[in-house]
Amino acid sequence: MIIETIKFIVYSLLIVIIAKYVLVKILRKLAEALNLSAKTIGNIAGMATSVPELLTVSFSAFSGLIGASVYNILSSNVINFIQYIISIYTSKNQRILIENKAIKIDLILVIFTILIPIAMMIVNIEFNINIVPMFILLFLLYYYINEKVHELYLKKHDSKISKKIEEEQKWVRGKTKVVVKYSTYLLFTSVALYLIGDRLSVSLENLAKIFTISEYILGIALGFITSIPELITFFESQKYHKKERNNDMGVIEATNNLLTSNILNLFVIQTIGIVIYWLIM
Repeated sequence: MIIETIKFIVYSLLIVIIAKYVLVKILRKLAEALNLSAKTIGNIAGMATSVPELLTVSFSAFSGLIGASVYNILSSNVINFIQYIISIYTSKNQRILIENKAIKIDLILVIFTILIPIAMMIVNIEFNINIVPMFILLFLLYYYINEKVHELYLKKHDSKISKKIEEEQKWVRGKTKVVVKYSTYLLFTSVALYLIGDRLSVSLENLAKIFTISEYILGIALGFITSIPELITFFESQKYHKKERNNDMGVIEATNNLLTSNILNLFVIQTIGIVIYWLIM
């Protein structure tokens, strides 16, 4: 019992540590090498910080704990939003949050990634294979709205911010060499996360049997654990751009990190969990 608890804690922390200190940094280096804007870097960071959710949800579903995966995603999205707001106010960037129309619309989309699963639970809609097509359509709709919002408001109305994005091109010497190097690191990091995630799922299943703990409680606990990388990247993105006196870029990056992470969690990762559960049952 004690050994399984220690294993669960160790594996969970390893996923968070690798995601924070290895995966996120690798993807940021790649983003800089490829001359990407703050918005795109935020999207990449969102994908990177969603890796823990992908692993825990996939392996929970594989273990038959679909309830744990559902509550993992919901709690992760709620916690991500709270952490984002805290990071904005702690970094004293609330003015940018209030004035930028594109960011405000993005946050409305984020709120819906929380309300949608809550509404489904209230009306007793099961998270099964039948909702997969709906999730796919919603994912495409979210992507379309996000792109149009930034095209309409960020580029047209917020010309100063748009200019900063265009000027934020950072060329790295030996570009091809850097991309190859960090792509190789990314491959090994993904393999490491997969192996640790496999061990975590086994530990999770054993704990659920030993303590007869509800899978929903386990899912919420996993939500707290897997949201730590987002908390770190929200602060780091604003801190990074604040040094260059580009606070707007930091907020844009953090916002797209949040939105991308929540969208992937609900519509993509939850779908993967549902499909895995459907295939093994």
